[in-house]
Amino acid sequence: MTQFRLSAFSPPLLLRGGHVQSLAGRVGPRNHRAHARAADLIAASEKLIADCGDGVRLLLHHTPPKAAGNGQLAVLIHGWEGSSDSPYMLTNAVSLWEAGYRVIRLNLRDHGESHHLNKELFHSCRLDEVVGAVRWLNERYPDEPLALGGFSLGGNFALRVGAVASESGLRLRAIVAVCPVLDPEETMQALDGGFVVYQQYFLRKWRRSLEKKRSLFPAHYTFGDMGRFRSLESVTRFFIEEYTDYPDMQTYLRGYAITGERLATIRVPSRILLADDDPVIPVGSVSKLARPETMVIERAAFGGHCGFVKDYALRSWLDDYMVTVLSEDALLS
Repeated sequence: MTQFRLSAFSPPLLLRGGHVQSLAGRVGPRNHRAHARAADLIAASEKLIADCGDGVRLLLHHTPPKAAGNGQLAVLIHGWEGSSDSPYMLTNAVSLWEAGYRVIRLNLRDHGESHHLNKELFHSCRLDEVVGAVRWLNERYPDEPLALGGFSLGGNFALRVGAVASESGLRLRAIVAVCPVLDPEETMQALDGGFVVYQQYFLRKWRRSLEKKRSLFPAHYTFGDMGRFRSLESVTRFFIEEYTDYPDMQTYLRGYAITGERLATIRVPSRILLADDDPVIPVGSVSKLARPETMVIERAAFGGHCGFVKDYALRSWLDDYMVTVLSEDALLS
């Protein structure tokens, strides 16, 4: 049976609140310091193109282990409209690298500088290609146990990969998902009906991504004026109806939900970290998850959406979280 735990994360008084945590984890100082801290990691990294099957290619950033390393591989997946260079990706990658891991920062389709690699558009139900990337890494590093970590939508992907790992022939050591999307329909409602800053942030980044895609494949995409879309629901509905085989938006959203029995087949140690004050992921949906015995669900009173800012220097408690969770003692306890 799934274990439930309370998180030890407790920020200072003035950093409590979902919006404060969510925004402080992303704004200027945090972004600058993340890139400064990751300078050596970035310099030691190389680009890899994973063959994911069926002609699909994904962009990865690979950092070989320091010295002898610990013989293990950590693969990180960013959130929607993030990338391998998002601050939380870089700082967690540095911590894992310094702990001896070989680190892979995976870009989902049409994220980072990868729009040119595949003609078809990204959508969140493209699980097969992420499975294909993990399989490619299993084959490339056959002797290195692979741990999978993800943030927000990346956490959702990581857990779905875990759910099909056995049938897909994947070798996984562990999964860690930070603030994963649980019920996509509830998340869309939270973004469109909540604090407008989040809705506009994602609309702006999505429009920019789609414009880049259109410039690369002008004969294939004619989106019209992207400014006509005033909500995430409206733009999602348009692209699902025009550019996928899903009959309607609700079918698509259910296609990547991890509620119900979706996670019942996870056989590897898995940890989900949630924040009760997350303004993007309604935490109440956790009651609708399956309860595999390999899973631990950890809940924090504070943290916002992938924020978990621990002090007034805007340092993130998450920077060392995966290293701690992936220790043998933590996995087996």
